[in-house]
Amino acid sequence: MDGLSAVQSRISEIQSRFTSNTTAAQAALWSSAASAAGLSGTATSTSAGTAGSSSAVVQAASKYLGVPYAWGGTDPSTGLDCSGLVQRVYSDLGVSLPRTSSQQATSGRAVASLDQAQPGDLVFFDYDSSRAGIDHVGIYIGNGQMIAAPQEGDVVKVQSVGSPTLIRRVLPDASSTATSSVASATSTPSTGLGGVPYASLFTAAASKYGVDPALLAGMAKTESNFDTAAVSSSGARGLMQFMPATAAALGVDTSDAASSIDGAARYLSSLTKQFGSTELALAAYNAGPGTVQRYGGIPPYSETQSYVQKVTSAAEAYR
Repeated sequence: MDGLSAVQSRISEIQSRFTSNTTAAQAALWSSAASAAGLSGTATSTSAGTAGSSSAVVQAASKYLGVPYAWGGTDPSTGLDCSGLVQRVYSDLGVSLPRTSSQQATSGRAVASLDQAQPGDLVFFDYDSSRAGIDHVGIYIGNGQMIAAPQEGDVVKVQSVGSPTLIRRVLPDASSTATSSVASATSTPSTGLGGVPYASLFTAAASKYGVDPALLAGMAKTESNFDTAAVSSSGARGLMQFMPATAAALGVDTSDAASSIDGAARYLSSLTKQFGSTELALAAYNAGPGTVQRYGGIPPYSETQSYVQKVTSAAEAYR
């Protein structure tokens, strides 16, 4: 049985559970969500499954409508938070996702815009201007609506999507054939940044600050080999290897990939404007802007010269 067949089999199993266990109230909630998504069928029929796996995600998510929000919650009997809801829904479909919204934002592959989003896609938001990175996620159900666990004191519900920061697709496209595999759906394409960890975060940060996403990915590869827990012998930390003082000045949480990438993009943009070239900006990122100013160019340090070369080569491979 290939990956897609396994997911479809799991979907059928869940639909059977809906058929036998759905209450009138749950059926009404499903109907409300299905109507918002522009889907037909009810929770007590299998019509949603024949429309494809994307509508099955909506059906699985609707089961949790009305569950109270609980920060850090992963158990619907006690409450769910936004990423706990997403993780639970996809687990019901036999698909494993990371726990937090910032980690989930690296799953699957990018969707360019809301116009191209399908029911079941994950929509991510950066609501906190004081802290860079993803801090909320919902499940798109169509027609500008999503199912999400909004906030303390609220419940899992259908609400407007608004303007998501990122959109990711975990399951195959609605037009995928039966020969497609889940493995191909849960990875980014094999060109450009395809297959690069945190690809969507590099792309988003690069667009925000006007830098090259491939260059950011090359920096992460060279700095930490994409390891968010990396600590250098000099004390630099995280994915983009910030020294504690630099991280504090930029407001970067080095343990968080999204925050680190956002900070690195912002810092690289500033250095590029200051020195007028990518090579000098990379040298300043490695050795410090004062060192580059002192030498009037890339300093004669083997580490810095090697760093510039490695990042540039890695970036070329990602273009």
